[in-house]
Amino acid sequence: MRPPSPAMLVVASNVDAVDEADFNQWYDREHLEERVRLPGFISAARYQSEQAEHRYLGLYLAESLDCFSSDAYQTAFRHQTEWSQTNLRRMRQPMRRVCRVLAEVGQGSGSCLLMLPLSTLARADELATQARAFGQAHIQSSGFVRSCLLWPDAELSQPLPNESLSNRLLRPLLLMECSHEAARRHALELACLLLDGQAQDAARYDLKWKLFAEELSR
Repeated sequence: MRPPSPAMLVVASNVDAVDEADFNQWYDREHLEERVRLPGFISAARYQSEQAEHRYLGLYLAESLDCFSSDAYQTAFRHQTEWSQTNLRRMRQPMRRVCRVLAEVGQGSGSCLLMLPLSTLARADELATQARAFGQAHIQSSGFVRSCLLWPDAELSQPLPNESLSNRLLRPLLLMECSHEAARRHALELACLLLDGQAQDAARYDLKWKLFAEELSR
């Protein structure tokens, strides 16, 4: 049997300027480590953008989708700390998706992230084939680090407190990590060509910091 696909939680949001200092302190001093300590979690990373619809982005990598239905995760999700509850309510236009990670190409982490929403009409296997072809075509390009396709799971992608349920589309997401801005621009051009993405939908993020489970003393 094949091992299960890795999984990733995607959380994007805005926050009012008056709350940003405490919001960032909560993320950096409590929330990331709290989540990475859960069984099956591999890493968590924070990103920030000056142009995307959502200023802040968090990516949480886990061994499989089962990690998000485990008793440990569900308990943590339902019983947030007081600090977490405060900052979850502060999130503006939030988006939460739990996704299978498919069509991984490359390795490592790049400082320049591109997140491109794709069509909801495509099948997972067909889109994964296209995403893998994109990565393979791009892997020798200067500045390319890695790419993958995120396929949202409808049951596990429970919305955040302030998340709008009106026209809530669970769109597949292509993630591309690069080491510099020129590579990111080139990656977007190729992704739009091979995967029928729309450049105006793309979100550009810069890595703030990343935490790995293996770095923590349990």
